[in-house]
Parts: sequence; structure tokens; C-alpha cells
Amino acid sequence: MSERASERARGAEALTWGDPAARTFAGQDSPRVDGPLKVTGRARYTHDVRLPGMLYGAILPCPYPKARPALDLAPARALAGVVAAIELDESRDGGWTTYLGQPIAAVAAKTPELAADAIRAIGVEYELGDWCADRAQALAEGAEPVSSSGNAFVEDAQGDRAAVEAALAACDAVVEATYTMPVQVHACMETHGAVVDYRGGDEAIVYASTQGTNSVPGPAARALGLAAGKVTAIVEHMGGGFGSKLRFGVAGLAACRLAREAGAPVHLMLDRSDEFLCTGNRSGSHQVLKGGATADGKLQALLSTVQNLGGIGRGSHPGHPFIYEPAVSFHQPGYVLTHTDAAVPMRAPGHPQASFAIESMMDELANALRLDPLEFRKQNVSSEVYRRQLDRAAREIGWAEHPNRRGPPAPSVRPEKAVGIGFGLARWGGGGRPGARVTVRIASDGSVTASAGSQDLGTGTRTYLAGIVAEELGLPLAAVEARLGDSRYGPAGASGGSTTTPSLAPAVKDAARRARDAFFAHLAPILGTRAERLRARDGAILAAEDGAKRLGWREACATLAAGEIAVTGEFQAELADSGTHGAQAAKVEVDTLTGEVRVLKMVAVQDCGLAVNTLAARSQIQGGMIGALSYGLLEERVIDPWLGLAMNASFVDYKVAGIKDVAELVAILDDDPRERVIGIGEPPAIPGHAAIANAIFNACGARVRDLPLTPDKVLTALAALG
Repeated sequence: MSERASERARGAEALTWGDPAARTFAGQDSPRVDGPLKVTGRARYTHDVRLPGMLYGAILPCPYPKARPALDLAPARALAGVVAAIELDESRDGGWTTYLGQPIAAVAAKTPELAADAIRAIGVEYELGDWCADRAQALAEGAEPVSSSGNAFVEDAQGDRAAVEAALAACDAVVEATYTMPVQVHACMETHGAVVDYRGGDEAIVYASTQGTNSVPGPAARALGLAAGKVTAIVEHMGGGFGSKLRFGVAGLAACRLAREAGAPVHLMLDRSDEFLCTGNRSGSHQVLKGGATADGKLQALLSTVQNLGGIGRGSHPGHPFIYEPAVSFHQPGYVLTHTDAAVPMRAPGHPQASFAIESMMDELANALRLDPLEFRKQNVSSEVYRRQLDRAAREIGWAEHPNRRGPPAPSVRPEKAVGIGFGLARWGGGGRPGARVTVRIASDGSVTASAGSQDLGTGTRTYLAGIVAEELGLPLAAVEARLGDSRYGPAGASGGSTTTPSLAPAVKDAARRARDAFFAHLAPILGTRAERLRARDGAILAAEDGAKRLGWREACATLAAGEIAVTGEFQAELADSGTHGAQAAKVEVDTLTGEVRVLKMVAVQDCGLAVNTLAARSQIQGGMIGALSYGLLEERVIDPWLGLAMNASFVDYKVAGIKDVAELVAILDDDPRERVIGIGEPPAIPGHAAIANAIFNACGARVRDLPLTPDKVLTALAALG
């Protein structure tokens, strides 16, 4: 317990989120305060920053998965308007690149066009090495080693394999299958990069598209040769991260080095092709599952072998069994390296991969036993929350009226346009942690500001930063100015793992309460009462025992004369929690002649403790469902392994869901008695694709075990049925 929480425990008023009936913000729908800026185009993103004397940067990526480049920068430096050209070799192994698209040089010039010319002018000869660009190449006999230890790695196993094999032998139904997910890219609308305002001297300002404002000054200072305390990071708005912008990254570091060499500001934002190849990705997976159940629907045994496909990184996977609870299980994790960019966190790292395999397996077992897949799931989870959420999702999707509850129709009676329903479950931690500080200021002119060094990824942080303070001070949301995205505002964690709200919101509440208490202490003698008798309500301060004793907000603030009240709050563990559950259902229509899949409706039932802004929470849930639909039906990074070419490193060829692909989305905040805040960004993105795959099977009997769920795969699965 913090020192401040201990003070309250010794007799001061306990800090809670307050009486639900009296709350004006927490637990309510509130529009985002930055909405008008974004819809009118006035929100300034890193890409929009323009500075006097600014140069434009660009990078040169290696076009091969493994090569040793010999660079001649002189032709680029000789071009009029080119101010700096540098080699990027920090991560090169003996001069060899290790992944396709690895940046090897960078330039800065007076215009973007000149920077592009300079990149083309660089003289480079490549000594090509052998490479492994996919799993098959990496596992082939005599394959080129990606690391000094090889390409395939087996990690510590969990469980008793012999016990699982014995249990499987006694099961009434056993299913063994391989499930694969391809590598995906984050597809952020704003690419990675930074604008570095450095003109010589010992200070710099870095405008970054980042998920961690306070994670920028340290690495930027090292690249600039400055003390960390002399670098300020600013992120006013940023256009998507999803986990890929937790670190400063190669583009930001290159911009710093160019600015240092040029002694001038540098704007370096990656182009789309470079963005696809050198900023990380969601790891692919190759999962072999063997599960068994008894005729009464009890999951008895699960045997799993997983290989993550994370490029030069290890990738992510939470392990099996995932959510469901067999009597015995054995899990063998591992990973395979390739000469492609390393996987980095992407919304619920590893969990969508695990979900696709286990949810497909559960569906296949239910079908083998001719059981209702909804009831089969409910029977194999111990949490009553999951069972309640599954029932709610089933009601919303129309499961009780659906004709295929015991399985898909026989091929002889299968309609041309077949409709099916599928289910999936999610879990995530999403807890808060110490480290954030929030400052609330009440000025004599009546203005109120709430400042935090955190960032808003578009998830609504600005809104609850202002809203929690407004609620505590009895003011409308518009009366409080939220200031964030500036490292000078104080420490705050990076936005990852659904930890931002449960970490920051308690600190906002703490700061707001302390500001209110300090203001009450100041006003009590003026109103002739005790501070504990004062209330802030409807834009006024009034005494509880006598409503006649009151001051309007501006009148009360005027008593501060030329002064102000400024207090700082910090994380309060009693206001946050962790651990979420979620259930989703999908309804699809399958054209059995063309294999086309159209998602008709998706339902998500999600708990998250206390939603500080229910409108934003539902928006997060809908965004997660759209993401799952997109990578379920469309997304796949394609690299020709023999030529070493990226085949779809653009939005022309890399397909993501558009408005015509999006289904009816029903986002339901589950009744959650926990009056504590839990993050909600990750869990809604976990099971939707699995629910869609199960719905396809339920519609027509086509079991597709390899994402994305494209028409050719559906037709192949239908052909296998005869």
C-alpha cells in the first residue's frame, strides 16, 4: 500500500470511484474530447510537424533476406540539397544483414524528393548469402543457420506426456489437426518515425509517433549524444500502434543521427513499403493439437506442439491449454527463426494464435461427439463468468433459433448460401501498475488543467484525464483541459498490454481528490464551515448543512487571488484490478459455389471492471472485433522464399478490412461487480477470427485450419467433403 493509501486507511476518507448513482463521468457514455480535432483535420500528428529549416529523411532497406552490402555514400552526398548521409550498421552481424528490409543507410535532404533521389544515388553492391525466408526453408536439411545456434528451438515442456497419451486412448472422440496462422503486419495508418528538432547545442525536442512518450528521451539522447534530461518527447496525436510503437525504433534513431550530423531538424517517417518490412509484426504460428473428450462432453486430454514464427525473434504464445480445462495436458512450445523482421507485440501478443487452434479443436471435438458446441464449451470451463457470457452472446446472435446447433447440414441438403454461427472465448490480465504521476491545477481564473506524461493512442485517454477531474470537482467535462503526450509532464508507462487506463486513471482520481480537498481547505473559512462539510456540485461549491452557503466555481476560484492550487497524484492500487473474460459469437454467410464468406454479425460480451467511459470501452470492443475479422478473412504477409521478395508490402496488395467488410457489431459490457478499473484493449481482439472459422464450418461443413479464411480454402475444404 502506498504512503498516501496508508494515510487514508488511518482515518481519512477512503478513495473509491464513488456512488454509481452519483457519478457524472465514470461508468457513463462520454464523447471524446479530441473528436472535433480529428474529424476536422486539426489534430497534429507527428507526420504533420513542420519546423523552420527542417530536412526530410529517408532510409535504404536491404532488398534481400541476407546480404553483405558495400556502400558508397559519396554520390548521394554530392547531390545539391542533400545535407547528410549515414550508414546504419548497428545490428549487422559481421557486415551481414539478418532480415529482409533491414535498413542499411539513411539520408537527409531539403525536400522529400531530394531525399528519395539521394537514396537512389547511393552506390551499393550486395554479396548475397543463403537465406531462410519461411518455415519450410528454415527446417530443410542443410538450411542456412539464422542464428549461431540454428533455426529450430524447443523450449521447456509442460505436463506429463505419458499421462496425456493414456487419457487420449480412453476417450470416445479424439481429434488431431494442424492449425496455422500467417505473419501479419500492424498496418498503422501513420507510419513509424519522428521529427527531431535539434540544431546543435545540448537540447532537443523529439516529436514521435510512439506508444511511450517517456520511452523516447533515453534512446534519442544516446543517438544525439546528449544527456537524457536534455531531450523532450512530444506525441500530440499518433495514428495507430497496436504494440509496434512501444520502442523508439530504427526510424527514430536514424532521424536523431541525421539531425546530429546535419545540425538541423529532421523529419523521417517511413514509407509504406519500409513500414511493412522493418517495424515488426504479429508472429505466425504452426500448432499441432490432439484433443480427446468423452461422450458426455468432458475434455479429458490435450497434447499440443507449437512453433512460433517470429522472424529473427521468438514470437509469442501463451501456451496450451488456453482457457479450456482438460483433465490432463502436455504442451511443447518452440519457435523457428527465419531471415525476416522480428515479431513485436501486437494487440494481445500470442493469444489470437492460441485461440484459433484451441477454439477450432473444441469445435471439431463437439462435432465428433454430435454435441452442441456452445454447451460443450460451457461444460469445459470452471468460471461462471464465461458461462454467463457465452449464454448472453448466444442469445444476441440467435443460437437458440439456429438449425445447425448439432452440426452443419449434410452436403446433399446444403444450401447455396449457407448461414452458420461460431463461438470463441478470450482472457487477458490488463492490470495497473505504479509509475504514473498526474498533476491537477486550479487557477484563480477558474481554469482547470490535468497533466500527465502519458499518451493517447486514440483510445480515449484524454477524455478520462479530463472527465475524472471534472467529476471530482463538480464541473462539466469541457471545463477541464487535458494535457498529455509531453515527457515534461512527468513519468508514465508506455501504452501496452491494456495497462494504460488501470495505471493512469487511479492516479488521475488521486490527483483530483487531493486538488478538491486542498481547495475545500482553502474555502472552508471563507464559507464559515469545515472542509469536510463542503461539496462540489453543478459548477458550485456549497456547504452540505446549508445550501445557502455556496460559491459559484469562478467566484470560488477568484478567492485564490493570483495563486493556484497544484497537486500531484499517483497510482492507487485499490482503484485498479486485473483479469478479464470475454465471449464472442459470429454469424456468417458462405457462398458454397464461390467460397466467399460474408460476416453478417459479431457479438462480444466483455468484462472490464469499472469502465471509466462506457462509450470508449464499447468502441474498443468493436475495434477488436474488426481487427479479428480482418486478420481472419484477409491479412497475410507474403514473401517469395526463393526470390526473397516481399510480394504485398503496400496497401494495394496487403488486404485489410474496409467498411464493406465490416459486419453488424454488438459490443456488450458484461455486468461486472468489481468497482475497479481494468484495461480492455487486448481481449476483444483475441477470439473473433476463431469464431468466424467455426461459423464457416457450422454453415457448410468446411473446416479451414489455415488463416486467412479465403474463398479458395473454403472451396478446397468443401471439395474434400464430396
